[in-house]
Amino acid sequence: MKEKRLVSASQIFLLLLGVCLIIFPIYLTFVIPFKTPAENSRSFFSFPHSFYLENLKKIVHSPQYYRALLNTVYVTAATLIGCLLIMPMLAYAVSRSFNKRSYRILYYFLLSGIFIPFQVKMMPLVIMMSRIHLMNTTGLVFLAIGAATCESAFLYVGFLNSIPRDMEEAADIDGATTFQTFRMIVLPLMKPIIATVMIKDGLWMWNDFMMPLIVLNRSWMNWTLTLFQYNFKSTYTTDYSLAFSTFLMSMLPILLFYVFMQKNIISGLTSGAVKS
Repeated sequence: MKEKRLVSASQIFLLLLGVCLIIFPIYLTFVIPFKTPAENSRSFFSFPHSFYLENLKKIVHSPQYYRALLNTVYVTAATLIGCLLIMPMLAYAVSRSFNKRSYRILYYFLLSGIFIPFQVKMMPLVIMMSRIHLMNTTGLVFLAIGAATCESAFLYVGFLNSIPRDMEEAADIDGATTFQTFRMIVLPLMKPIIATVMIKDGLWMWNDFMMPLIVLNRSWMNWTLTLFQYNFKSTYTTDYSLAFSTFLMSMLPILLFYVFMQKNIISGLTSGAVKS
């Protein structure tokens, strides 16, 4: 009994420690923007005496913020649309033709891309994107779609391999083409994994820093929100109130999107999770 109580107590302690590690940065992000620089210098962790809104006003009145927000929305949305149009069909072709050598080689080639660190590919990507004159937001979209291909293909193929092929064979007997079978039978069954991959890629692209840094940092007209934070913070190195205001304003759009769309997101993740 004592050993069980000790194990339970240690588990509760670790859970509470994990909760604190998660909540504490969120607390700082939502508290520091509403404090004056003088308050932050006196006590960095205290609650604000009065809600000071000048920090947020400076961000809201900055044209760079709105440009960065528009660029981030464009890059994220275009990347998700491109991935949605390409990845499920690519994975379906690989999954259903895996017995052919060329498709197996393609799958393992894509799989190997997961294990290559981005730092290894960084310089070749900069040289390539510069030579084809795509050091802009559109170039970043193509780059992001390519970067998402390997892991997305792995997840999609793994899910498709778990779907029984009985209905596809019945559709083939009824005279349906391969595309009709995919669009009308397989694609609806893929809703859970599509929702999972879209959420994962969307959050990754919204918060990505390295790829925008090497592609878009030439002009503030091409900045995403992460670059806006990076360059704003380097300008105001001692003013944490302004720096944390940029973090808060960058978080708000994606938080509001989740609040209004959480039912659709959860239903997308759970629909079709149990297949008969």
